[in-house]
Amino acid sequence: MKIFGLDISRKIKDESADEDEKVLPSFAPPVETDGSQVISGNSTSGYYGQTLDLDDASVGNERDAILKYRAAAAQPECDTAISDIINGAIVADSSNIPINLSTDNLDVPDNVKDLIREEFQNVCKLLSFNFNGQDIFRRWYIDGKLYYHLLIDPDNIKKGIQEVRMIDPLKIKKIKEVKSKTDTDSGVKSHYVSKEYFLYSDTLGSSTSAVKIDPTSIVYVPSGNLDDAGKFAVSYLHKSVKLVNQLRIMEDALVIYRISRAPERRIFYIDIGNLPKGKAEQYVQGIMSKYRNKLVYDATSGEVKDDRKAMSMLEDFWLPRREGGRGTEISTLPGGENLSQIDDVVFFQKKLYRSLNVPVGRLDVEGSNFAIGRASEISREEVKFQKFINRLRKKFSVLFIEMLKVQCLLKNICTEAEWPEIRESINVDYVEDNFFSELKDFEILRERITMLEQVQPFIGQYYSNKWVRSNVLNLSDEDFERIQDENEEEPPPADDEF
Repeated sequence: MKIFGLDISRKIKDESADEDEKVLPSFAPPVETDGSQVISGNSTSGYYGQTLDLDDASVGNERDAILKYRAAAAQPECDTAISDIINGAIVADSSNIPINLSTDNLDVPDNVKDLIREEFQNVCKLLSFNFNGQDIFRRWYIDGKLYYHLLIDPDNIKKGIQEVRMIDPLKIKKIKEVKSKTDTDSGVKSHYVSKEYFLYSDTLGSSTSAVKIDPTSIVYVPSGNLDDAGKFAVSYLHKSVKLVNQLRIMEDALVIYRISRAPERRIFYIDIGNLPKGKAEQYVQGIMSKYRNKLVYDATSGEVKDDRKAMSMLEDFWLPRREGGRGTEISTLPGGENLSQIDDVVFFQKKLYRSLNVPVGRLDVEGSNFAIGRASEISREEVKFQKFINRLRKKFSVLFIEMLKVQCLLKNICTEAEWPEIRESINVDYVEDNFFSELKDFEILRERITMLEQVQPFIGQYYSNKWVRSNVLNLSDEDFERIQDENEEEPPPADDEF
């Protein structure tokens, strides 16, 4: 196996061999669901190297999208919703470790399980996950992707990963070169991936200083969501950016309207008699200057001066009135009377929460009370929210699984051929802190026990013990055997314990 550019086992086949024999050709080009940049590796005149323009439209859009996600996350309502998601996914409890590795379904010797769990703990230490878990999850959730560079000692690779360094998603991109081959008999053109690597540029938007990085030295954790064109991975905030901008516009418009409409204004109707237009304007202007004089005292210089500066929104209205109408009159124009109406702002706030899959009830912090009740009293939105958190955890677990794979291969705990089976049998368990999910489980257990009491008189006549275990208590054969073994191992309770 070749990893980090080094051979840690037997040599693989020479790369100069026929690459077409290593893959199964297909007439359909590969569809990348991890946001990799796909480029063509074919050339009619041959080539000796390739470059990727980081100012390309698709990559540029991805970079701009990440910046928009980060700006949207700064909106107070969006930040509050993101905090609820992070608090639900990563439980920051000083008394518990945020995550653990479950190896119950792994069919390997116990000593191998212990080694895998030990390496999992080493991975968590390298990430400082106990302290930085929520920050790491927040970056992944907002940017839609995570990149980590794995550093090892080339002189002693059996030590495993020595250090991990997070890479800004704005500076790195996963690349897949796709080649095509045309069958001479059928004429069908087939496509296949020939190379995979990461392209890193320390200078944003520069392609001249780009460096190719071996894919085995980078851990890439995408969100699993793609843009409409399917070219790059997008954040879970992607569908909320527009709503954040609309909410900001509505808030700005509301502030401007309140400031401009809040004050009362005076209307001066000036009697100009039969004066011609030009003299009438001069007369009105003179009246304005006369009554708008404002003498103020300057405490700094000790002078009394004339200050006629006034905000445009507080300007009075001076209107001429011809002879024959009423004389000079001063009236008051009332200020805005619907300044307390914010229904349109609340509408966009609720829509923003729905786009983030956060229960709208959490938006009203003052009116929401935490009450303990039965599962029937739990809102459907909270149950959906917990399922959404579970999906996020599954996607985020790629970070630990990929780093654990490198650790196990470098330390010869398993081989590359054995790893796929191990990966399918292990699971990253997160500490639960969602009361509604826990309450739902207790309610289900209560209903099962109640049903068991009602079915008990009919066991042996209409129902068998096995049927009750399977259909009422929902226990598998393995669960029942494990419970029997635990009962045999545990001593019977003493009478004074009850």
